[in-house]
Amino acid sequence: MNHKEVAERIITAVGADNIQAAAHCATRLRLVLKDSEAINQDALDNDPDLKGTFEAAGQYQIIVGPGDVNTVYDEFVKLTGISEASTADLKEIAAHQKKQNPLMALVKLLSDIFVPLIPALVAGGLLMALNNALTAEHLFAAKSVVEMFPAWKGFADIVNTMSAAPFTFMPILIGFSATKRFGGNPYLGAVLGMIMVMPALVNGYGVAAAITNHTMTYWDVFGFNVAQAGYQGQVLPVIGVAFILAKLEKFFHKHLNDAVDFTFTPLLSVIITGFLTFTIVGPALRFVSNGLTDGLVGLYNTLGAAGMLIFGAFYSAIVVTGLHQSFPAIETMLITNYQHAGVGGDFIFPVAACANMAQAGATFAIFFITKNVKTKALAAPAGVSAVLGITEPALFGINLKLKYPFFIALGASAIGSLFMGIFHVLAVSLGSAGLIGFISIKAGYNLQFIVAILISFILAFVVTTFYGRKKEKTHAPEPKQTTTPEKESENTPNKKEQNEILLTPTNGEALPLSTVKDPVFSKEVMGKGIAITPSTDQLFAPCDGEILIAYETGHAYGLRSTQGAELLLHIGIDTVSMNGKGFTQNVSVGQHVKAGDLLGTFDRSAIKAAGLDDTLMMIITNSTNYKAILPINETPSVKVGQKILSLN
Repeated sequence: MNHKEVAERIITAVGADNIQAAAHCATRLRLVLKDSEAINQDALDNDPDLKGTFEAAGQYQIIVGPGDVNTVYDEFVKLTGISEASTADLKEIAAHQKKQNPLMALVKLLSDIFVPLIPALVAGGLLMALNNALTAEHLFAAKSVVEMFPAWKGFADIVNTMSAAPFTFMPILIGFSATKRFGGNPYLGAVLGMIMVMPALVNGYGVAAAITNHTMTYWDVFGFNVAQAGYQGQVLPVIGVAFILAKLEKFFHKHLNDAVDFTFTPLLSVIITGFLTFTIVGPALRFVSNGLTDGLVGLYNTLGAAGMLIFGAFYSAIVVTGLHQSFPAIETMLITNYQHAGVGGDFIFPVAACANMAQAGATFAIFFITKNVKTKALAAPAGVSAVLGITEPALFGINLKLKYPFFIALGASAIGSLFMGIFHVLAVSLGSAGLIGFISIKAGYNLQFIVAILISFILAFVVTTFYGRKKEKTHAPEPKQTTTPEKESENTPNKKEQNEILLTPTNGEALPLSTVKDPVFSKEVMGKGIAITPSTDQLFAPCDGEILIAYETGHAYGLRSTQGAELLLHIGIDTVSMNGKGFTQNVSVGQHVKAGDLLGTFDRSAIKAAGLDDTLMMIITNSTNYKAILPINETPSVKVGQKILSLN
């Protein structure tokens, strides 16, 4: 890699006058720009020396790679004349440059709370769907499966019990996640959630009926009647309660000392928040929450199919903004509140399925018509992902970049959603909003659901194919990426042996890279590997080799094994912003190490105190040299020196 030329190409693409500030971490060049719309994105996407780009928290990040990014940054600074900045400086500049609008701040808040809960909600939703498949009439035949095969009834009853648990006790999950998001003790948040769904209370689903029928029970608290109302199926009240709990806990931590703090902060936080829950906050937010759901259902009942068409036309655009992250809260209320009462259901899920299948159809069309090797390689897996309900790879990797597939898919989604609206297709559980989503649909409407999503997929595929072929004929072919043999030999180490075993570099729990909360690592942009949640503060060499990179901040190391594997060991996410605080180095560049040698130490408590994630990533940066890179640990718990990765 010619680092100066790379820096020049980046400057040309983003615009020299467009750069506010720049910094770098172990893998990325991080920029604060005046206008991200002014970037020549195609130039960066087709640059053979760059691995990708993305924008987050006001920073435009260009993935260069370990060992190269620091040199590219040095050349970048020389060419632009801007002052060098740390990542902490860059965060502050980005924060001052662009304040997040209140709507997006709310969306991010809901996203932060609900994204960790999605696996639990999806598991519960799919269990609901399985129960629906077993007990619904007119799904596979006139009678239900359990009616035709009574031996399955007990199994269906157990599935039904399991499926109800995540939704019945959802305030506990939300209490944990929301309190953690607001900076409080998540276990206290779970306690408040438990209080809100205690069996002694009037069940949350029956509160309205109990008030109407005058059967609500009350506590007499100093002459005031306090309703013994539960909060099953509620979302906003729990979030509001978690916010108050976290604020009170921080207040008492600040004003109480040592042993008094340890004993009385949890007590005071829970008891004060608990009383506020049942007297003021809970009832008020229940009213708001029910009003929101009632309003959406009223809108759906008023506009009907026309409303579904409009919603379908904009759903993927909503996904692009991130606003869809707030939908699980609304869908949960639609399913739990309205389905519990025996009416209605979730009308968002069918629209989402149409939108996802339309984007999938457009993406597969691009796969067949494009001549760009890079686009074709990305389109196939992105299309499959969209068919299964995950559209981000298709949206951001293919359709938005080319523009026309995205807009064609919006139209196809609108037509499919209109079909859903005409036949009143509703979901009775959460699940995968794609091809297999039919098991989440209300019995008797599964065929209509399948027809609607096929309409969306086929329309998007056909129109994108015809328009795309016409566009291909009237435009010059996409630029081919060429790599000279000299450059290939420069970037690719000699393949000495293709079989190698790497050892665990620290004690902890092994995790797939896909779970890491950083897209550069989770999407394997830098290469394949594994993540570890550490339980110790020491980092050891996973193999014999030479140290190629040892950042002054101590948060990342690069080494090449004696058998040719190139590794990046990255401690934590965004820990470069700590500027070395809590990190020590025991090695230097050029030093030869043996497997098990101590590379450095890191203070996990300091990382967490800085509000950062301490997950350790071990990435094979020359992954393309291997046919398979597979974890070989038998249990999630791993220890230093234990075999963890096989390179073949």
